Amino acid sequence: MDRDLAIIILAAGKGKRMKSSLPKVLHPIAGRPMLGYVLDLVRELRPRFGICVLGYRSEMVREYIRKEQANVRVVIQKRLLGSADAVKQARALLKNFKGTVLVLYGDAPLLNIQTVRRLIRHHKRSDASATLLVSVVNKPEGYGRILRDSSYNIVRIVEDDQANDYEREIKEINTGVSCYKKENLFLALNRVRLNPKKKEYYLTDVIHILYKQNHLIESIRLEDSQEALGINTQIDLFNSERIMQKRLLTALMERGVRIVDVESIRVCWDTQIQAGSVVFPFTVIESNVKIGKDCRIGPFCHLREGAVINDRSVVGNFAEVCRSKIGSDTKVKHFCYLGDSRIGKGVNIGAGTVTANFDGKKKAITVIKDKAFIGSDTVLVAPVRVGSQSKTGAGSVVTKNKNVPAKATVAGVPARPFRNRNR
Repeated sequence: MDRDLAIIILAAGKGKRMKSSLPKVLHPIAGRPMLGYVLDLVRELRPRFGICVLGYRSEMVREYIRKEQANVRVVIQKRLLGSADAVKQARALLKNFKGTVLVLYGDAPLLNIQTVRRLIRHHKRSDASATLLVSVVNKPEGYGRILRDSSYNIVRIVEDDQANDYEREIKEINTGVSCYKKENLFLALNRVRLNPKKKEYYLTDVIHILYKQNHLIESIRLEDSQEALGINTQIDLFNSERIMQKRLLTALMERGVRIVDVESIRVCWDTQIQAGSVVFPFTVIESNVKIGKDCRIGPFCHLREGAVINDRSVVGNFAEVCRSKIGSDTKVKHFCYLGDSRIGKGVNIGAGTVTANFDGKKKAITVIKDKAFIGSDTVLVAPVRVGSQSKTGAGSVVTKNKNVPAKATVAGVPARPFRNRNR
């Protein structure tokens, strides 16, 4: 634990420009609310205090934090009066704390832990009152600009909507992520005045207050400007999703997974794929999916939550797998739906197979044992079991609780034991 570090996450805003009733910080990126990525930073940094400031629909966000088991305390900004007022809400919890306060934003999920550690390290070594994470971008619209004096000292941050023509040409921007000496931060917050246009108190005003008091203000530059991307609109969310997908797919390729087309394949933040497996184009992999070694997935495949694909198995064209476990060396090649299924090793699932897992009230399990052969267009009405080395004829409907014994062959609607009359 870093006992000299406190972290404040600002996550109170409604996000009006998202045009959604969902709190902005709960909008998903790669299958996970964006706030989750910021909470990961807190876990890794292990501060003495972790505080998350909530506002709009706070109970919904609080419940998500609880499910994440994040070691942060929640405070509420009852009136959404801006970032400076939000930081003030943490004052009581930090009453006896002396050290560094790191401010993060719940709508900035692309920030890397290495960058944050570099910021904290520079702040502590320089003994600055404030240290800003800045970036240089070609299109700075929407961001606060960094203003410096003739000695290159940071003077203040001017918000985009308040900048004049000269200031709008400045390409050095404020990312919002910043470190402060705790005492200096809260003393300066007392002097922040209400912005007459927005009717809010801006945390960025603290910088000019500290400058006028001759405090040292430092900065470090972000090496990858994409990390600074904040999310305010659905377009920002789309752009962040693309960046996150590229990161996740790159990490999988570095582990030995072949990704045929990074533009059309979508994975989730917790997707696990082992080396030697191939993922073909237009495949969608949702959360909590595990894929073993040397598997072939896709194209046009949908692996939904809870799917487990074991080594050397194939899930092919237009197949959907949900909450199902597929054993090793099994083939599910064409036009299938497998939901709530437990499929053994060496099974062949014929084209058009459907597990009818929902009866309108509850979902039930389908079990297919090792080396079974499921004929094309078979419907398996759960709950049902198909024994090892058994077969179903094409177009069969195996009704619920009519289990197929091992090594048996069934066919028809409803499926009945098949006997060869020529024997």
